[in-house]
Amino acid sequence: MRETRAPVVAATPGKARRIRDVDALRGFALLGILLVNVQTMAGPYAGQWASGTVAERAAAWLVTALMSSKFYLLFAFLFGYSFTLQARSAERAGAGFAGRVLRRLLCLWLLGLAHAVLLFPGDILMTYAVLGFVLFAMRGVAPRVAVRAAVVLVVCLGVLLLGRAALTLGTTVPGGGAGADTGTAVAAYRGGPASVVHANLRQWRGMLAGDLLYMPHILAAFLMGLAAGERQVLAEFDRYRGLARRWVVYGLPAGLAGGALTAVCRNGPLDGRWSGVGAAVGVFAAPVLAAAYGCGLLLSLRTRHGRRAAEVLAAAGRTALTNYLTQSLVMALVFTGYGLASYGRVGLVPVLAGCFALCAGQLALSVWLVRRFRYGPVEWVLHTVTRGRGI
Repeated sequence: MRETRAPVVAATPGKARRIRDVDALRGFALLGILLVNVQTMAGPYAGQWASGTVAERAAAWLVTALMSSKFYLLFAFLFGYSFTLQARSAERAGAGFAGRVLRRLLCLWLLGLAHAVLLFPGDILMTYAVLGFVLFAMRGVAPRVAVRAAVVLVVCLGVLLLGRAALTLGTTVPGGGAGADTGTAVAAYRGGPASVVHANLRQWRGMLAGDLLYMPHILAAFLMGLAAGERQVLAEFDRYRGLARRWVVYGLPAGLAGGALTAVCRNGPLDGRWSGVGAAVGVFAAPVLAAAYGCGLLLSLRTRHGRRAAEVLAAAGRTALTNYLTQSLVMALVFTGYGLASYGRVGLVPVLAGCFALCAGQLALSVWLVRRFRYGPVEWVLHTVTRGRGI
């Protein structure tokens, strides 16, 4: 028997119901984010697998083609969508939305700061928090205006990167470019806790320019989520099934082709001069593939066999922030001097296999948590700060 509306997680009387599809998409994105982030935490960044085994090179190529930049955009879309849910929640409670947003974003930024310094310098929470203020300033814009602004941001960023890539190709000789000095990073991450923190700070400073450059990409996803939230696309997904099917049919092949071209430029067989071209192609291809992934998942969750998966993914999505930070904690304990100090010592294939095992454990634990508690631990902290009072 087919459902006529997107199912939701039950709520107590007087409370807003959780939209199951929002949580399920978050849970789905957790694995993709982990598979991308682990390559930074497991060993020296900047093409560390280029000289590895055939299996490692193939695995790195596939991660770039299928996952890099796709899942953080999906999370960003959901951040924008959830913004509209929070606004409605504040309206129902008769509470000031501005105060709630300010507290929530400041708390998120502080969590991201601690995450970047102590665990993972590639943190995305601070970027989300900063851009959240832009999203707040743009609240109330018409969905059509938000979509147009998102498209303009993506096009402008893509053109900028293409121009930079053309300059690189025109001024760099084949095979040129200095290799990264990875010895210092290896020693630092295998050192004690103080050494790890110093290494995180150095790497974080090095990443700031890239974070700033890609802010328009994330803001575009925020705006698409904002527009979808105003239209209540995920709350009433069955109204949009036809559009979702068309997006999968046409968007999936286009996104996969773009992802493959990105991987060819960044992971070979083209040399490092083409990395900028791959980055520019990825700006256009990643949103298309992320949307196709999301639409395909939501359609599959409405099949007979997808309903059980929906429950499990939604549980992970309800505790997504806890799961995200836990992933970094586990990786830090495995790869840095906090624990096993395996930085640069483990091949990519077993590293990725370990990620699947970690995600399986998180899915099981998330189901256990949501059956017993209303929030995950970090979600409880964020909720309490947002409301400005205890639960």
